[in-house]
Amino acid sequence: MRILVVEDEVALAETIREGLAAEGFTVDLAHNGAEGLWTATETPHGAYDAIMLDIMLPELSGYEICRHLRARAVWTPVLMLTAKDGEYDEADALDLGADDYLVKPFKIVVLIARLRALIRRGAPERPAVLSAGDLTLDPAERRVARAGTTIAVTPREFAMLEFLMRHRGQAVTKNAIIENVWDAHFTGDPNIVEVYIGYLRKKIDHPFGRASIETVRGAGYRLTPDG
Repeated sequence: MRILVVEDEVALAETIREGLAAEGFTVDLAHNGAEGLWTATETPHGAYDAIMLDIMLPELSGYEICRHLRARAVWTPVLMLTAKDGEYDEADALDLGADDYLVKPFKIVVLIARLRALIRRGAPERPAVLSAGDLTLDPAERRVARAGTTIAVTPREFAMLEFLMRHRGQAVTKNAIIENVWDAHFTGDPNIVEVYIGYLRKKIDHPFGRASIETVRGAGYRLTPDG
């Protein structure tokens, strides 16, 4: 099994290489983001069973590398390594297409177990483009469009629209939206959902003369199947 490790701390990268080699992995190293992206994209397709990316890298961050890889339809499993442990860092990594996340410092045995789990799952297929009539949402490119016109949305608006589109034709409650778009432990005002529904309507409906997001009295909201 062949792994690409992109890590700017040379001593740590070498420790990872030695630990993985002892378990039978073949390891290629890159020590900055530009080198890592070049290696990941120019090496023959399918050569790597997994890619490990540090988030804080010179030249290009791990976030940027992951985004570029997914935009180029490179679906090799990606494990993010970082010294950060904030929930938003993890969420950002996963939103950009990473498959797993490991906080430094970590034990090599845990790293190996996570890698083997990723490799067993294999490279995921490209996420399907979601559609409702002429409204489309591409999870891989993070792109929303109506009748071919790209619509700029914030990450939170994108997450809410994706949730509605995955449940198009169904009424979803405010609580369900909060749990999936924010999190189950959200303690803010639940009316934030109404605010973001308003934002989405102003972007995906009003300019196009549509009313695709319906308010379902006593139940929540529904995205019409035909957009």
